[in-house]
Amino acid sequence: MSQPAQQQEPPGTTEAMEPTPDHGEQSYRGSGRLSGKKAVITGGDSGIGRAVAIAYAREGADVLISYLNEDEDAQETARWVEEAGQQAVLFPGDLADAATCRAVIDKAVEVFGRVDILVSNAAFQMTHESIEEIPDEEWDRTLAINLSAFFHLTKAALPHMGPGSSIIGSSSVNSDNPVPTLLPYSATKAGIANMTASMAQLLAERGIRANSVAPGPIWTPLIPATMPEEQVESFGQQVPMQRAGQPAELAPVYVLLASDEASYVSGARIAVTGGQPIL
Repeated sequence: MSQPAQQQEPPGTTEAMEPTPDHGEQSYRGSGRLSGKKAVITGGDSGIGRAVAIAYAREGADVLISYLNEDEDAQETARWVEEAGQQAVLFPGDLADAATCRAVIDKAVEVFGRVDILVSNAAFQMTHESIEEIPDEEWDRTLAINLSAFFHLTKAALPHMGPGSSIIGSSSVNSDNPVPTLLPYSATKAGIANMTASMAQLLAERGIRANSVAPGPIWTPLIPATMPEEQVESFGQQVPMQRAGQPAELAPVYVLLASDEASYVSGARIAVTGGQPIL
């Protein structure tokens, strides 16, 4: 199973993808597992973030959707959240800036009064065949968006989180099976896994849980926007299931980790990789 060779300008949009990713629009059924909770999802406009936003809303949560500048994608996600009967708040901005991270949380607290769930999911990557061709600015930006933003968001959110709250970082199978052509990205994903494990220990006495999800190859706008066409065409074929995963296939894991059902799950990293083991 493969997708046609295709390319987009970063950060990429859902509408231009072929085939269109499945975010669970027609399949996800909620059962009140997040009733009354208030969630912040970064990178919530498309891909995994959209699937998580739809699932959270159908489970009863209000959602703030943080995104860079993909307004049409973000508005579509908000429409699905609102169709589920929940409040959707859109917040555009560049998370490479620590002030933007703090502003995201400030907005959530202004509207919702608190933060029960923080999903740090926004990410940036680019493919390079050698270390020398990675621009210094791109290295700095990758770390800022993928890793430092997680720190700044968490630090800002903690005063507004109580016992039972959940922090979820989007790591990757690349965290311990690094792809050499995605060196900066892989390094940040290992950092997210490590940070989350540290947070779980630091925050346990406050009743706040921290976990990470390690996706494998998932069909999102990041892929055609950051990989050569020939790699896009074969994307996902390297895992045992021999296909790319759909964003909808991640959402149930994010729901579990956000829910009270996972009250004793903290410090975990859950693989959603199509059969590729993580260490």
